[in-house]
This record gives sequence, C-alpha cells and structure tokens, in this order.
Amino acid sequence: MRVAVVVGGSSGIGQAAAVELARRGAGVIVTYSGNPAGAKDTVAAVEREGGTAVAFRLDVGRTEEFPAFREQVVSVLREKWQRETFDYLVNSAGFGGMAMFEDVTEELFDRFLRVLLKGPYFLTQTLVPLLTDGGAIVNVSSSSALPTGSADVGYTAYAAMKGGLNVWSRMLAKELAVRGIRVNTVSPGPTRTRLADADGVVGFDAYPEVIPILAGQTALGRLGEPGDVGVAIAALLGDESRWITAQNVEVSGGFGL
Repeated sequence: MRVAVVVGGSSGIGQAAAVELARRGAGVIVTYSGNPAGAKDTVAAVEREGGTAVAFRLDVGRTEEFPAFREQVVSVLREKWQRETFDYLVNSAGFGGMAMFEDVTEELFDRFLRVLLKGPYFLTQTLVPLLTDGGAIVNVSSSSALPTGSADVGYTAYAAMKGGLNVWSRMLAKELAVRGIRVNTVSPGPTRTRLADADGVVGFDAYPEVIPILAGQTALGRLGEPGDVGVAIAALLGDESRWITAQNVEVSGGFGL
C-alpha cells in the first residue's frame, strides 16, 4: 500500500486530497493545527472509503516541531503500514486573508512567511529522507501568484509567499529528480474552503453575496469546491502523471478568463 502525508488535512483542499488518495488505495497521515474535530472527520471519511488514516497535530509555522513530527511519521509507518518510507507529500496547510499594502505589519508578514513558505520548505527538508525514491510532492499555491492571475488589491503579502512557493517547487523538482521524485504545484482559484477567511470563519459561507460575483468571473460558472482541487492533487501524485514534474497547474475552472 502506498502512503501519503497530507499537511493541513483537517478541512478544505487537504481533506479532499486525503479522501481522494484513500479512494485510490493509499493510506494517509494527515496533520492539523487548530481543528482537531476536522482531522477526526478526515480520518472517518478515509475509513468510510475502506482506507486507513491517522492524524497528528502540527503547527507548520513552528519549525521546532518538525523533528518530533518526523519521529511520529517514522513510528506510525512501521506500526501501521510496516514501511520505512512513504510515497506522497502534500503541502496544503495555510491560511488566507487580505490586507492593503500600507496595513501589512511585520507580524502579519512574518506569519504569512512562516506558514506559507518557510514551513513547507523546512518541513519538506525534514521529511524528504523518508520519501521513497520515485515518490511525488504536490504543493498547494494560489492563482493569485500566477503571472496570468488576477492582480487583486490586498494580496501583496499573501501572493508574494505563494510566488516564492512556486519558484521553490520548480527548483526542488530539479534537485530531487536524481531520486526520481516529482514536484508539482497546484494553484486553485476561489474555492469554498476555510482559507477564505483569515479569522477562521467557515469561508464563503460567511459572505454569501460574494459567491455569485466570483462565479460570474469563472468560465465554468461556479465557485470551486475542495474536491475539484483534491482530485487534481491525487492525479498529479499518481502514476498517470509520471512524466510531469516542475509544473504549476491552475485548478480554477477558468477564473478570470
């Protein structure tokens, strides 16, 4: 059985990716930070698919937690799957929100940096010795950081970190190619997730008036759902994408076309 580590798997895109990977026969290790109930829901959803999952708490913004998390991964791989390595890594933890340039504080900037760029960078560095040769990584970015993306106001800090994630992913694909490890990025457009609100409100449900506006700006005529992105992540990790690496795939339903 193949095993995936899904970072930020307690809701939204990470949760959808974990469940889709389970449907495809993978065992799943998911992490959560402030949403333990959501992590339990993910594990239950995986088990309903006939799969196996475990959940561990991890704050991606705190690199000092990474060595202990690595040891948790090592232990559970041996105990539950009789493995020394895992096959897939999904970096999907994060938070959203906007702030006008003049209102971005160093504290907010550093929080974006820790969670959206520094965290994935050093967590991947910590875990990649356990990633099997021929494995795959998918990092979750944002259409706001694409050269063709919409340059909306209020996203200078957020999009800057996602842009850094995109460049890092491409460079990492080159370095890990010697081990046959593929690295790709998905860039969702507006998606119905908790990340739509930096204060932790359940996303667009708190702002229903925004949904028809965004749907009207999307070629396929609706807001994205976590499952739309989760299935793309699973496909990029799978053998059907074995010749795809260093790519950034926009998964937005044609937002802004």
